[in-house]
Amino acid sequence: MPDSRTVVAPADGPARAQCPYCGVGCGLELRPPAPDAHNPSWGTRGDRHHPSSLGQVCIKGATVGETLHHNRLTTPQWRARLDQPFAAISWEQAFALLVDRIKATLARQGPAGLAIYGSGQFLSEDYYVANKLLKGALGSNNFDANSRLCMSSAVAGYTRSLGSDGPPCCYDDLDLADLVVLIGTNTAECHPVLFQRLLKRKRKVKEALRLVVVDPRHTPTAEGADLHLAIRPGTDLALLCGVGHLLLELQALDQPFIAAHTEGYGALEALWRQWTPRRVADLCGIAVADLQQLALWWAEAAGVLSLWSMGVNQSREGTATVAGIINLHLVSGQIGRPGAGPFSLTGQPNAMGGREVGGLAHLLPGYRSVANPQHRAELEQHWGFTAGSIASEPGLAVWEQIEAMERGELGLWWVAATNPLVSMPSLDRVRAAVARCPLVVLSEAYAGTETAAVAHLLLPAAQWSEKCGVMTNSERRVTLCQAFRQPPGEARPDWAIFAELGRRLGFVEQFSYDSSAEVFAEFIAITAGRLCDLSGLSHALLAQHGPQQWPFALGTAPGAGQARLYTAEAPYPRAPVGHRFPTATGRARLWADPPLGLAEPPCDAYPLVLTVGRYLGHWHTMTRTAHVARLVKQHPEPLLEVHPLDAESHGLCNGELAELTSRRGSLRARVQVSERIRPGTVFLPMHWGGSHTNPCEANRLMHEEACEHSKQPELKAAAVRVCSV
Repeated sequence: MPDSRTVVAPADGPARAQCPYCGVGCGLELRPPAPDAHNPSWGTRGDRHHPSSLGQVCIKGATVGETLHHNRLTTPQWRARLDQPFAAISWEQAFALLVDRIKATLARQGPAGLAIYGSGQFLSEDYYVANKLLKGALGSNNFDANSRLCMSSAVAGYTRSLGSDGPPCCYDDLDLADLVVLIGTNTAECHPVLFQRLLKRKRKVKEALRLVVVDPRHTPTAEGADLHLAIRPGTDLALLCGVGHLLLELQALDQPFIAAHTEGYGALEALWRQWTPRRVADLCGIAVADLQQLALWWAEAAGVLSLWSMGVNQSREGTATVAGIINLHLVSGQIGRPGAGPFSLTGQPNAMGGREVGGLAHLLPGYRSVANPQHRAELEQHWGFTAGSIASEPGLAVWEQIEAMERGELGLWWVAATNPLVSMPSLDRVRAAVARCPLVVLSEAYAGTETAAVAHLLLPAAQWSEKCGVMTNSERRVTLCQAFRQPPGEARPDWAIFAELGRRLGFVEQFSYDSSAEVFAEFIAITAGRLCDLSGLSHALLAQHGPQQWPFALGTAPGAGQARLYTAEAPYPRAPVGHRFPTATGRARLWADPPLGLAEPPCDAYPLVLTVGRYLGHWHTMTRTAHVARLVKQHPEPLLEVHPLDAESHGLCNGELAELTSRRGSLRARVQVSERIRPGTVFLPMHWGGSHTNPCEANRLMHEEACEHSKQPELKAAAVRVCSV
């Protein structure tokens, strides 16, 4: 096989890469440890030359160099049954086993018996080759990724309203907006560098920038707000309808823009008329005056920027709420110009890249759909497969993969670069389902994860820093991450693993790559003319000129990528007029979705709403951050945040253990009594899985009910009861 372990050592100065944590995509400079140093950690600081972060970095990024050598998986390992210990095997044995079991599964169950669950931790090249292997070579669209738990409502919302995925804004809009509405996002802890940029500007311009935070908790984000709307969980869409109602009363709509560039306004206006300020305030649990203040500020602002993340996306009406945000921007003309627009903050470092390469079960590379015959034909030709190779139906989203395992319909489930046995909802049900799958494969950089406990075959994977490839951040900026250290032991890049398997399955020509640069070149060629046009990029260009924003068509000069989409002055490629959207009519769609509320509202038996989220110092399921002493000291254990009124009524004391129970299970956590959370709601961080010294599997309690459009589970709210231990 080609040498996939090539390391590019910096000739002079530090190695440069994008941070592998959140979707802000900060640039990092990394310096190797001294040859005689006892500490093998790489030194890390922010890259002042990276245009997305300008040298800023959070505590996770600053300590990521300490995570590269800890607890690594270094050899393939195998066990035939889950009650057996793992034994080391060779890569030759691992590939032989995979080829045999894939062929057996195809013979017995067909392509539908195969599924892969990938990750926003992939580089784009990893994502691309995995999709090509499963969807093209093997004929199964059952490739999904943990972006399904993270960004799929944003994907569906943009596509449904604007005609395509793709955030239309850029980070410079943070410096230009008059009003920034942060809804369902604790930006200070989850996207800290962006929030610090907002605060820095706020200190400088004061009342010229207004910050509004919509969140049931008084988070560190809310501390910097001019207005905090502590709404009840599940009432975000009702709040947006209430703002729309008041904009109608204020006659603050851009009627020429509505007439020229949108459709569906009549139904939306009729819906908004029903949501009076009193009705909305009572449902949301806020003051009418605060709702009116938000609407007035929106009407007065020259530039409105909306930022959202998991608090919006992880809901059974996540896509509808995204549409609700976009509706407000469209009717007020607050889109396609500096300082304005609906801006989803991506959760993971390369979730955006995954969307570009088709990394969900209904997608194909270049913002294409598996349900579209022309799109399938384009990819079949580009990939060199016969017509009809790509299945015409969308594959199984990840929860559908769990249900298929329950029914015995999956013969192989391959998990890569993620830890679903912590991050999925209803974890007890997930464990039972996965135990029924004949072969569970886990490609992972770190040893001992919760998902390894349910796997049969472990494949040691190189992570960023040990392989070369690109990531795309929330503002559509593509960064080349060079390999600057050797993978430990026998670890290999994910793209190289998938390509080797493809060749061994008989698809030699389609998977004969000499480098990840060659993989990237094949991918970007199929994006030409699409909204996410990256056809002018290459590893060489990115190495020489640094990160670039797309659209970046062939012939674009470095630094001249398009900062904003749907503008009047620079419409997306091949659009005949400005403010034209990639829909059949060229108009954006206004959606009149009635608010539904929580899928599992509180009741007498379960009177509280549990919501989950992140701590600043930890990342997802802590496979990296649990090994950094500074971060563990900052957040040594998960705390159950409870309002004083709820603590009193349920007999809870600060610092003592409590038992938390939902319809799916129980767990224990230490109580933190705090007025930072609204009454009736409790909060737990989602990081701690069952393998930690102080296990607290928050997602065991969460349900799997999902948005009908995005299939994203409502991981932000479940009905619970709590009592002292």
